[in-house]
Amino acid sequence: MVSILERILAGDKLALARAISMVENEEPGAKDIMKKVHTMSGKSHIVGITGAPGVGKSTLVNGLIKAFRSEGKRVGVIAVDPTSPFSGGAILGDRLRMQSHALDPGVFIRSLATRGYLGGLSKAAGQVIKLLDVYGSEVILVETVGTGQSEVDIMRYAHTVVVVVAPGLGDEIQAIKAGILEIGHVFVVNKADRDGADKTIQELQFMLDMSREEKAWKPPIIKAVASRGDGLNEVARNVKEHLKVLQVTGRLTDHMKRAAEFEVRELLIDSLVDNVISRAKAAGEWERIIHRVAGRDLDPYAAACRLSRFLRSS
Repeated sequence: MVSILERILAGDKLALARAISMVENEEPGAKDIMKKVHTMSGKSHIVGITGAPGVGKSTLVNGLIKAFRSEGKRVGVIAVDPTSPFSGGAILGDRLRMQSHALDPGVFIRSLATRGYLGGLSKAAGQVIKLLDVYGSEVILVETVGTGQSEVDIMRYAHTVVVVVAPGLGDEIQAIKAGILEIGHVFVVNKADRDGADKTIQELQFMLDMSREEKAWKPPIIKAVASRGDGLNEVARNVKEHLKVLQVTGRLTDHMKRAAEFEVRELLIDSLVDNVISRAKAAGEWERIIHRVAGRDLDPYAAACRLSRFLRSS
Protein backbone atom coordinates (compact mmCIF):
# COMPACT_ATOMS: atom_id res chain seq x y z
CA MET A 1 0.00 0.00 0.00
CA VAL A 2 1.38 3.41 -0.99
CA SER A 3 1.65 5.73 2.02
CA ILE A 4 0.12 9.19 2.03
CA LEU A 5 3.62 10.71 2.19
CA GLU A 6 4.75 8.75 -0.88
CA ARG A 7 1.69 10.02 -2.72
CA ILE A 8 2.51 13.61 -1.73
CA LEU A 9 6.08 13.22 -2.96
CA ALA A 10 4.65 11.92 -6.24
CA GLY A 11 2.59 15.11 -6.65
CA ASP A 12 -0.82 13.81 -5.53
CA LYS A 13 -2.94 16.87 -4.64
CA LEU A 14 -5.63 14.81 -2.93
CA ALA A 15 -3.04 13.20 -0.66
CA LEU A 16 -1.64 16.62 0.19
CA ALA A 17 -5.09 17.97 0.99
CA ARG A 18 -5.79 14.94 3.21
CA ALA A 19 -2.48 15.34 5.08
CA ILE A 20 -3.20 19.02 5.69
CA SER A 21 -6.60 18.16 7.15
CA MET A 22 -4.98 15.55 9.40
CA VAL A 23 -2.48 18.11 10.70
CA GLU A 24 -5.06 20.86 11.13
CA ASN A 25 -7.41 18.56 13.06
CA GLU A 26 -4.57 16.89 15.00
CA GLU A 27 -5.70 13.46 13.85
CA PRO A 28 -3.89 10.23 14.73
CA GLY A 29 -0.99 9.65 12.38
CA ALA A 30 -0.38 13.34 11.65
CA LYS A 31 2.58 13.53 14.01
CA ASP A 32 4.26 10.51 12.40
CA ILE A 33 3.86 12.07 8.95
CA MET A 34 5.34 15.39 10.09
CA LYS A 35 8.34 13.71 11.71
CA LYS A 36 9.30 12.31 8.30
CA VAL A 37 8.36 15.48 6.43
CA HIS A 38 10.64 17.67 8.55
CA THR A 39 13.84 15.96 7.39
CA MET A 40 12.80 16.34 3.75
CA SER A 41 11.73 20.00 3.89
CA GLY A 42 13.65 23.27 3.74
CA LYS A 43 13.86 23.88 0.00
CA SER A 44 11.03 26.38 -0.61
CA HIS A 45 11.14 30.16 -0.54
CA ILE A 46 8.50 31.14 2.01
CA VAL A 47 6.95 34.56 1.40
CA GLY A 48 4.60 36.16 3.91
CA ILE A 49 1.95 38.64 2.74
CA THR A 50 0.59 40.75 5.57
CA GLY A 51 -1.24 44.01 6.21
CA ALA A 52 -4.48 45.44 7.51
CA PRO A 53 -7.88 44.31 6.17
CA GLY A 54 -8.94 45.94 2.92
CA VAL A 55 -5.50 46.67 1.48
CA GLY A 56 -5.85 44.04 -1.27
CA LYS A 57 -3.65 41.22 0.02
CA SER A 58 -5.60 38.49 -1.76
CA THR A 59 -5.54 40.36 -5.06
CA LEU A 60 -1.79 40.85 -4.66
CA VAL A 61 -1.29 37.14 -3.92
CA ASN A 62 -3.36 36.27 -6.98
CA GLY A 63 -1.08 38.44 -9.12
CA LEU A 64 2.10 37.02 -7.56
CA ILE A 65 0.93 33.49 -8.35
CA LYS A 66 0.73 34.53 -12.00
CA ALA A 67 4.14 36.23 -11.88
CA PHE A 68 5.92 33.20 -10.41
CA ARG A 69 4.05 30.74 -12.63
CA SER A 70 5.21 32.70 -15.70
CA GLU A 71 8.74 31.71 -14.63
CA GLY A 72 7.73 28.06 -14.41
CA LYS A 73 7.86 27.93 -10.61
CA ARG A 74 5.46 25.71 -8.68
CA VAL A 75 3.51 27.80 -6.18
CA GLY A 76 1.81 26.89 -2.93
CA VAL A 77 -0.58 29.29 -1.21
CA ILE A 78 -1.79 29.31 2.38
CA ALA A 79 -4.61 31.79 2.91
CA VAL A 80 -5.31 32.16 6.62
CA ASP A 81 -8.95 33.09 7.09
CA PRO A 82 -11.13 33.95 10.09
CA THR A 83 -12.77 30.96 11.72
CA SER A 84 -16.38 30.23 10.80
CA PRO A 85 -18.59 30.54 13.91
CA PHE A 86 -20.67 27.63 12.60
CA SER A 87 -18.24 24.97 11.41
CA GLY A 88 -14.98 26.05 13.05
CA GLY A 89 -13.35 25.97 9.60
CA ALA A 90 -12.00 28.71 7.39
CA ILE A 91 -14.26 31.22 5.69
CA LEU A 92 -13.07 30.73 2.10
CA GLY A 93 -13.14 34.30 0.82
CA ASP A 94 -9.46 34.38 -0.09
CA ARG A 95 -9.53 31.10 -1.99
CA LEU A 96 -12.60 32.17 -3.96
CA ARG A 97 -10.69 35.20 -5.21
CA MET A 98 -7.93 32.92 -6.55
CA GLN A 99 -10.15 30.58 -8.56
CA SER A 100 -8.45 31.54 -11.83
CA HIS A 101 -5.55 29.29 -10.75
CA ALA A 102 -7.68 26.42 -9.46
CA LEU A 103 -7.06 24.17 -12.48
CA ASP A 104 -3.34 24.93 -12.75
CA PRO A 105 -1.43 21.74 -11.78
CA GLY A 106 1.50 23.89 -10.66
CA VAL A 107 -0.56 25.73 -8.02
CA PHE A 108 -1.96 24.46 -4.74
CA ILE A 109 -4.16 26.78 -2.66
CA ARG A 110 -5.42 26.02 0.83
CA SER A 111 -7.39 28.12 3.32
CA LEU A 112 -6.66 27.60 7.01
CA ALA A 113 -8.80 28.77 9.90
CA THR A 114 -7.17 30.74 12.72
CA ARG A 115 -9.27 28.84 15.29
CA GLY A 116 -8.54 31.50 17.86
CA TYR A 117 -4.78 31.40 17.29
CA LEU A 118 -3.28 34.88 17.66
CA GLY A 119 -0.59 36.50 15.53
CA GLY A 120 -2.45 36.49 12.22
CA LEU A 121 -1.77 32.83 11.42
CA SER A 122 -3.13 29.37 12.11
CA LYS A 123 -1.54 27.01 14.62
CA ALA A 124 -1.10 24.49 11.80
CA ALA A 125 0.54 26.96 9.40
CA GLY A 126 4.13 25.87 10.07
CA GLN A 127 3.30 22.21 9.46
CA VAL A 128 1.32 22.98 6.30
CA ILE A 129 4.27 24.98 4.97
CA LYS A 130 6.46 21.88 5.35
CA LEU A 131 3.90 19.71 3.54
CA LEU A 132 3.78 22.17 0.63
CA ASP A 133 7.58 22.19 0.64
CA VAL A 134 7.96 18.43 0.21
CA TYR A 135 5.10 18.46 -2.31
CA GLY A 136 7.42 20.51 -4.52
CA SER A 137 6.21 24.09 -4.17
CA GLU A 138 9.23 26.26 -4.98
CA VAL A 139 7.52 29.40 -3.69
CA ILE A 140 5.03 29.32 -0.81
CA LEU A 141 2.88 32.42 -0.34
CA VAL A 142 1.39 32.76 3.15
CA GLU A 143 -1.35 35.37 3.43
CA THR A 144 -2.14 36.34 7.02
CA VAL A 145 -5.67 36.90 8.24
CA GLY A 146 -5.43 40.70 8.24
CA THR A 147 -5.68 41.80 11.85
CA GLY A 148 -3.22 44.67 11.86
CA GLN A 149 -0.06 45.02 13.94
CA SER A 150 -0.48 41.72 15.83
CA GLU A 151 0.46 39.78 12.70
CA VAL A 152 4.12 39.38 13.56
CA ASP A 153 4.18 35.57 13.81
CA ILE A 154 4.70 35.45 10.05
CA MET A 155 8.35 36.42 10.60
CA ARG A 156 8.92 33.09 12.34
CA TYR A 157 8.10 31.20 9.15
CA ALA A 158 8.64 33.49 6.16
CA HIS A 159 12.05 34.22 4.70
CA THR A 160 10.63 37.34 3.05
CA VAL A 161 7.76 39.41 4.45
CA VAL A 162 5.76 41.64 2.10
CA VAL A 163 3.81 44.35 3.94
CA VAL A 164 0.84 45.70 1.98
CA VAL A 165 -0.73 49.10 2.69
CA ALA A 166 -3.20 51.23 0.75
CA PRO A 167 -4.01 54.94 0.70
CA GLY A 168 -7.35 56.24 1.86
CA LEU A 169 -7.98 53.69 4.59
CA GLY A 170 -7.47 56.07 7.47
CA ASP A 171 -4.52 55.77 9.81
CA GLU A 172 -2.94 52.88 7.95
CA ILE A 173 0.67 53.87 8.62
CA GLN A 174 0.05 54.30 12.33
CA ALA A 175 -1.55 50.88 12.36
CA ILE A 176 1.62 49.16 11.18
CA LYS A 177 4.44 51.12 12.76
CA ALA A 178 4.22 49.49 16.17
CA GLY A 179 4.87 45.98 14.87
CA ILE A 180 4.66 45.06 11.22
CA LEU A 181 6.96 47.87 10.08
CA GLU A 182 9.90 46.21 11.79
CA ILE A 183 9.43 42.85 10.08
CA GLY A 184 8.80 44.01 6.50
CA HIS A 185 11.34 43.30 3.75
CA VAL A 186 9.26 44.58 0.83
CA PHE A 187 6.58 47.27 1.18
CA VAL A 188 3.78 47.52 -1.36
CA VAL A 189 1.49 50.54 -1.61
CA ASN A 190 -1.42 48.86 -3.33
CA LYS A 191 -4.33 50.69 -4.98
CA ALA A 192 -1.76 53.33 -5.92
CA ASP A 193 -4.16 54.88 -8.43
CA ARG A 194 -6.05 56.39 -5.49
CA ASP A 195 -5.50 59.86 -4.10
CA GLY A 196 -2.96 59.93 -1.30
CA ALA A 197 -0.67 57.22 -2.65
CA ASP A 198 2.38 59.49 -2.84
CA LYS A 199 1.73 60.75 0.70
CA THR A 200 1.55 57.16 1.95
CA ILE A 201 4.87 56.38 0.26
CA GLN A 202 6.48 59.46 1.83
CA GLU A 203 5.26 58.48 5.29
CA LEU A 204 6.55 54.94 4.87
CA GLN A 205 9.92 56.16 3.61
CA PHE A 206 10.24 58.57 6.53
CA MET A 207 9.57 55.80 9.04
CA LEU A 208 12.01 53.41 7.37
CA ASP A 209 14.69 56.11 7.27
CA MET A 210 14.31 56.60 11.03
CA SER A 211 15.84 53.19 11.62
CA ARG A 212 19.52 53.63 12.50
CA GLU A 213 20.30 49.94 12.14
CA GLU A 214 22.62 49.16 9.25
CA LYS A 215 21.15 46.39 7.14
CA ALA A 216 22.38 44.47 4.13
CA TRP A 217 18.91 44.83 2.64
CA LYS A 218 17.10 48.13 2.32
CA PRO A 219 13.34 47.49 2.06
CA PRO A 220 11.95 48.90 -1.20
CA ILE A 221 8.58 50.65 -1.41
CA ILE A 222 6.69 49.62 -4.55
CA LYS A 223 3.60 51.24 -6.03
CA ALA A 224 1.09 48.72 -7.32
CA VAL A 225 -2.43 48.35 -8.59
CA ALA A 226 -2.82 44.62 -8.09
CA SER A 227 -6.26 44.48 -9.70
CA ARG A 228 -4.63 45.56 -12.98
CA GLY A 229 -1.38 43.69 -12.50
CA ASP A 230 0.64 46.92 -12.22
CA GLY A 231 3.83 46.61 -10.17
CA LEU A 232 3.52 42.88 -9.48
CA ASN A 233 6.56 41.85 -11.53
CA GLU A 234 8.61 44.38 -9.55
CA VAL A 235 7.30 42.94 -6.29
CA ALA A 236 8.22 39.41 -7.43
CA ARG A 237 11.69 40.58 -8.52
CA ASN A 238 12.40 42.19 -5.13
CA VAL A 239 11.15 39.10 -3.29
CA LYS A 240 13.67 36.99 -5.22
CA GLU A 241 16.44 39.54 -4.68
CA HIS A 242 15.82 39.49 -0.93
CA LEU A 243 16.27 35.72 -0.84
CA LYS A 244 19.61 36.06 -2.64
CA VAL A 245 20.78 38.59 -0.03
CA LEU A 246 19.78 36.21 2.77
CA GLN A 247 21.76 33.40 1.15
CA VAL A 248 24.88 35.49 0.49
CA THR A 249 25.00 37.07 3.97
CA GLY A 250 24.25 33.88 5.88
CA ARG A 251 21.05 35.35 7.28
CA LEU A 252 19.03 32.48 5.82
CA THR A 253 20.81 30.05 8.15
CA ASP A 254 20.14 32.37 11.09
CA HIS A 255 16.47 32.51 10.17
CA MET A 256 16.22 28.72 10.02
CA LYS A 257 17.80 28.41 13.48
CA ARG A 258 15.33 30.91 14.97
CA ALA A 259 12.41 29.12 13.30
CA ALA A 260 13.63 25.78 14.67
CA GLU A 261 13.95 27.20 18.19
CA PHE A 262 10.43 28.64 18.03
CA GLU A 263 8.95 25.35 16.82
CA VAL A 264 10.68 23.26 19.48
CA ARG A 265 9.67 25.71 22.23
CA GLU A 266 6.03 25.67 21.07
CA LEU A 267 5.90 21.87 21.04
CA LEU A 268 7.66 21.69 24.42
CA ILE A 269 5.18 24.12 25.99
CA ASP A 270 2.22 22.18 24.57
CA SER A 271 3.65 18.91 25.87
CA LEU A 272 4.38 20.23 29.35
CA VAL A 273 0.98 21.91 29.70
CA ASP A 274 -0.85 18.78 28.58
CA ASN A 275 1.21 16.73 31.03
CA VAL A 276 0.44 19.01 33.98
CA ILE A 277 -3.29 19.15 33.24
CA SER A 278 -3.47 15.37 32.79
CA ARG A 279 -1.71 14.73 36.12
CA ALA A 280 -3.78 17.34 37.94
CA LYS A 281 -7.02 15.81 36.63
CA ALA A 282 -5.89 12.33 37.66
CA ALA A 283 -5.26 13.64 41.17
CA GLY A 284 -8.65 15.40 41.28
CA GLU A 285 -7.01 18.80 41.61
CA TRP A 286 -7.75 20.40 38.25
CA GLU A 287 -11.49 20.95 38.67
CA ARG A 288 -11.10 21.99 42.29
CA ILE A 289 -8.49 24.64 41.50
CA ILE A 290 -10.39 25.97 38.48
CA HIS A 291 -13.56 26.17 40.61
CA ARG A 292 -11.71 28.20 43.26
CA VAL A 293 -10.26 30.58 40.63
CA ALA A 294 -13.71 31.07 39.06
CA GLY A 295 -15.16 31.79 42.51
CA ARG A 296 -12.44 34.38 43.24
CA ASP A 297 -11.25 32.26 46.15
CA LEU A 298 -7.84 31.74 44.50
CA ASP A 299 -5.92 33.93 42.10
CA PRO A 300 -4.64 32.52 38.78
CA TYR A 301 -0.99 33.09 39.73
CA ALA A 302 -1.31 31.00 42.87
CA ALA A 303 -3.27 28.41 40.89
CA ALA A 304 -0.51 28.09 38.29
CA CYS A 305 2.07 27.82 41.09
CA ARG A 306 0.14 25.01 42.76
CA LEU A 307 -0.35 23.16 39.50
CA SER A 308 3.36 23.42 38.67
CA ARG A 309 4.11 20.83 41.37
CA PHE A 310 2.68 18.23 39.00
CA LEU A 311 5.40 19.23 36.54
CA ARG A 312 8.11 18.87 39.16
CA SER A 313 6.82 15.45 40.16
CA SER A 314 7.04 14.07 36.63
